[in-house]
Parts: sequence; structure tokens; C-alpha cells
Amino acid sequence: MNNLFVYCEIEDGIVADVSLELLTKGRSLANQLGCQLEAVVIGTNLKDVEKQVLPYGVDRVHIFDGENLYPYTSAPHSAILINLFKEEKPQIALMGATVIGRDLGPRVSSALTSGLTADCTELEIGSHEDKKLGKTYDNLLLQIRPAFGGNIVATIVNPEHRPQMATVREGVMKKEILDLNYKGEVINHDPKAYTDSLDYLVKVIERHVEKSKNNLKGSPIVVAGGYGVGSKENFALIYKLADVLHAEVGASRAAVDAGFIEHDRQIGQTGLTVRPKLYIAFGISGQIQHIAGMQDSSIIISVNTDPDAPINKIADYVITGSIEEVVPKMIKYYKQHSK
Repeated sequence: MNNLFVYCEIEDGIVADVSLELLTKGRSLANQLGCQLEAVVIGTNLKDVEKQVLPYGVDRVHIFDGENLYPYTSAPHSAILINLFKEEKPQIALMGATVIGRDLGPRVSSALTSGLTADCTELEIGSHEDKKLGKTYDNLLLQIRPAFGGNIVATIVNPEHRPQMATVREGVMKKEILDLNYKGEVINHDPKAYTDSLDYLVKVIERHVEKSKNNLKGSPIVVAGGYGVGSKENFALIYKLADVLHAEVGASRAAVDAGFIEHDRQIGQTGLTVRPKLYIAFGISGQIQHIAGMQDSSIIISVNTDPDAPINKIADYVITGSIEEVVPKMIKYYKQHSK
């Protein structure tokens, strides 16, 4: 009762990274609240799946293993979570802001009349004062997310209704094992007790999963360009450097909006969050929305014609110059010293 629950997505028997990130964050939040961390795994042939989640500090794992529960379909997964939450009455429920989470979260929150904050980039525990009612709420989930196109950061609270529900973007939180031998309780539920035969009317006959066109989140080196790059042609220079460095290419929102590069390479609050060992930023001014998506990079190099660009304040190294000047020199130097 009143614990923190994380819905864990499954793909080919593997728990999704975003779910493991949420378990890591969930453990931290549960510690602050003095409650237990519980995980929910729904699928087919889930033998030993608890071994994937327990090391993240999970106190209880709810496993629903049955036919037609994988691949994901809306009705049975929704029914299971709705009925489980009615029984367990969690104070917080989290899931990834993925295709599945964006379908499942609203269904569950609507049925439970609990409300939901989508696409969160941060989660904290804090208090909220309702000045109209003259009432202060303690130990609330502060659900933080970009709003108005990423121009402001909003903090959303749900003082009265439970569970407090949020979906969280992949990559914005660290994935970290707490203890490989962490001992938690494993509960194997009968899915039929939580679902109705009508929930299984939709069956997946054929399924195609399109793999990501890039590996921005997993690349140790990211070379990114902003509006200051100036053109698609200049982005070709960035691709040349990335090819030499075996890096992935990213971009700021301004560069994407200008049509210099595809949207799936956008880094920032309204794009991807990356944590490479090396991040090289070309022509990126450093608006807060972009900084939020790359500030945890181990080493940041800023290349900009403006010596006072905001990104320079967080950069480890600053090169003042144009992309046309700097990139050829970088490529030449790297080739000379990598032999």
C-alpha cells in the first residue's frame, strides 16, 4: 500500500532501458518517501525476468505471464494495471514515455481518475502550498517537464488523487544497478484474474519493428550542430568529422527547425538526452532546452564564432572559429595522430 510502482516494458524477453532507468530513479524516490519500490512485468514466457529488475533495488516484482500478453496490446495490459492498482493503491506509478507508455498511461490514469503528466524530464519529491485553500502538501511527486514548445519548464503536482502518474522520456535518467544480489519478493499473478475474455479480442497477427536509424544514445562520441552551422552543406562537414571519429551526429532544435537535419537527431528537452564521453558542439548557442539534453557528457567541446555563447560556460574546452575553419583542421589532426 502507498508504494511506488514502475511498469516495465518487455521486448524479446529483455526489460527496456527506460524501465531500468525508472527503477533507478524510483529507488531514490522510494528512499525519500520511506516506501517500497515495486515493479510490474507483463508478457509471455517471462522465466527469470525478475533477475533483470531486482538488482535495481526492487522490493516486490509483480509478474503476469500468460498467452497473448506479448506483443503489447492495449486492453489486457490496461486491465491488469487498473485492477492491480485498485488492489495495491500505489502513491506513485511511473512508465516510459514510449509508444507503449503513451498508450497505456492515459488509459490507466483515466480509469482511476488519477491524472497523468506526460514526457517528464525530471522527478523530485517536494512540498506544495495551495494558497487558496491555505493548505500545504508534503512528499508530493514534483513532475517536471518542458511546456510551450520547450520555452518554459513546468512543475506539475497532483495533491489529492492517487496514484500520482507520470511518463518519463528515455535517457533522461541514469540507469544504475544498486546491488546484484538485492533480495526482493517475486509475486506470480494469474492474468485471468485481472482481465476479461473481451480484453483479448485484438490479436497481433504480424508485427514489424523498425530499428532506430541512429545510435545517438549509445555512442561514446557525439558531434552536434546548431543553427550557427548555417546550412545543410555545412552539416555535411559535421558528418565527415563524425565519420572519422566513428561518432554519431546530433543537432539542436533550431537546426532541425531550419531543415538542416532530420528530427530524429534532435538533442534537448524536446528531443533525445545523451551522455557521451565526448560531445563536440558546432554553432550551438546553448539554450537551456538543448543543455538539458547533453549537460551530463563527460567532456564538452564548444566550437563557435561567438566567444560569449552560453554553451561555453559549461564547456570543458572552447574553440572560437567557424565550422569551415575548424572541422578540416580537426580531421587532419586526428588522422595524423590516430595512425
